[in-house]
Amino acid sequence: MVTIIGAGPIGLAVAIELKKRDIDSLIIERGTLVDSIFHYPANMTFFSTSDKLEIGDIPFISHGPKPTRREALEYYRRAAQHYNLGIKLYEEVNEVKGEDGNFEVVTSKNTYKAKKVVLATGFYGQENKLNVPGEDLPKVTHYYDEPHRYAWQNVLVVGAGNSGVDVALETWRCGANVTMVVRYDSIKSTVKYWVKPDIENRIKEGSIKAYFNSELVEIRETEADIQTPEGLVTIPNDFVLAMTGYHPHFGLMEKLGIELTKDENRMPVYDGETLETNRKGLYVAGVVCGGMDTSRLFIENTRVHAEQIAQDIELKITASIEK
Repeated sequence: MVTIIGAGPIGLAVAIELKKRDIDSLIIERGTLVDSIFHYPANMTFFSTSDKLEIGDIPFISHGPKPTRREALEYYRRAAQHYNLGIKLYEEVNEVKGEDGNFEVVTSKNTYKAKKVVLATGFYGQENKLNVPGEDLPKVTHYYDEPHRYAWQNVLVVGAGNSGVDVALETWRCGANVTMVVRYDSIKSTVKYWVKPDIENRIKEGSIKAYFNSELVEIRETEADIQTPEGLVTIPNDFVLAMTGYHPHFGLMEKLGIELTKDENRMPVYDGETLETNRKGLYVAGVVCGGMDTSRLFIENTRVHAEQIAQDIELKITASIEK
């Protein structure tokens, strides 16, 4: 039995590749199936074409040139059903005891035996906190769904990357009074080229207020404080949308004994051919392999991890039987 931590596309792909080799697996997921995609904005469209998101040799047919969030949710659900994968949802892994060939995976609900363990938790599940007073208020969120709920409300958007810009424009077009807090002196250069002029023009004409070289310092029930180059500014506020990015579950990796690189990316240390980490019998798969370098790895270029890992596990299981 192989235990896979994380029911995202790559976790599912690993389980499928193992099944093709008659190796049993169990996927454990702390949220819902493909939880990261589930938390994408409701009307999101992928940058990639559907064929780049396929797993398990199952065709992904989308209605448009690029698939939507809703189409992806249905596709991965059907892929899991087609292969009859063993999946435990809403169950969080707390620790992995034992050693290669005799692991015990301890979760919030149970303990499972495993010969091998694969960590495929991505990076979207751990939000980068603001670390300011009031961040725990119900009106503050690090995840954006759709703009309707913010109609005619005072909305504060923190961040000026693709997510922050999309949120600011969508909520403004739905009637929100939008203010942006940007740590830098301009909108990020990495913002999609067809969107960047739109947000810059809205700011220039005054439709969206933006405080550059500024930081949010406190959130209260009906207002928020922003530290600007000109001093402290207090604005009326109903919602704070913190589009500050996400990071891998470093705490879990450290708890599992996975070595991380010492640089700012904090990548898990693993074998480039097999994806096995410094802890024998424990593998990493998917975008979690990139650590904080979240712009390098995606579903489309980490699908190969599934076959690499399954092949290595098959070889090692066969070798152990022959002994």
